[in-house]
Amino acid sequence: MHSSTQIIPETGAVPQHVAVIMDGNGRWARARSLPRMAGHRRGVESVRALVRACWKRRVGYLTLFAFSSENWRRPAEEVSWLMGLFVSLLEREANSLHRNQVRLRVIGDCTAFEPRLQALIHSVQDQTAANAGLTLTIAANYGGRWDLLQALKAMLIAKPSLAHNPERIGEADLSAFLAMAHTPEPDLFIRTGGEQRISNFMLWHLAYTELYFTETLWPDFDETAFELALQSYQQRERRFGRTSEQLKASS
Repeated sequence: MHSSTQIIPETGAVPQHVAVIMDGNGRWARARSLPRMAGHRRGVESVRALVRACWKRRVGYLTLFAFSSENWRRPAEEVSWLMGLFVSLLEREANSLHRNQVRLRVIGDCTAFEPRLQALIHSVQDQTAANAGLTLTIAANYGGRWDLLQALKAMLIAKPSLAHNPERIGEADLSAFLAMAHTPEPDLFIRTGGEQRISNFMLWHLAYTELYFTETLWPDFDETAFELALQSYQQRERRFGRTSEQLKASS
C-alpha cells in the first residue's frame, strides 16, 4: 500500500479502489412495513450489482463495510441472522467468485465468529487467492481503531527494537501490518443512506480519499446510482496538497 501523504499516487477517471459503507437496509425495510432482515436480504442484490459494475469498469479493488466492531450492539436476533446470512452467502457465492476471477479477502477480528464461519472464510480466501480480477474485500467485525491498534501491536512484536527507538518508526513500518495492506488506498468512498460520517471505517486509509454521500438507501443502490458516484468523482480535483496551478502545469 502506497501512502498518499508520502507520494503523489497516479489517478484516473476510474477509481482504482472503491470503499463503501452499505447503510440503509433497516430503513428500506421499515418504509415497506417489512422486518429488518428483509432489507439485509435485498441489500445482497445491491452487492452483486456493485461487484458486476466494478468488474465492468475495471475497478481493481472494492471494499465493503459489512459488519463493524460496534454492530455487536444490535439486537442479538439480528446479529445472529446476519452471521447466518454471511455463512450462506459464502457457501453460495464461492464458486461464482472463483469462476469470475474475483479474489475474496475478509478483514477484521474473525476470532469472534463461530468456527464454521471462520472455516468458510479461510476456505473461500484460499480458493480465490490466485485470482487476478477484482479484489473484493469484506470488512467484518472491523473497526478503524481496532485496525490501528492491532497493527501497532503486530509491528512491535515483529520489530521489537522499534519500541526502544520510536524515532525510527515511519509510516511504512505501521502500514505493512494494517488489515488493508494488500490494497492501494481508496480513491472513492461511498456511503449510502444519507448519513455523512465514516463511522470508524479505514481511519488510516481515507486521508486523501474522495468522499461521496448519497441519500439512496443501500437496497436501492444500483448501477445507475454507482454511475452518479463515478461522475461526482470525475469532477473532483485531486491535488494531494498541491495547488490547482501546479496540477494544471503537471498535466
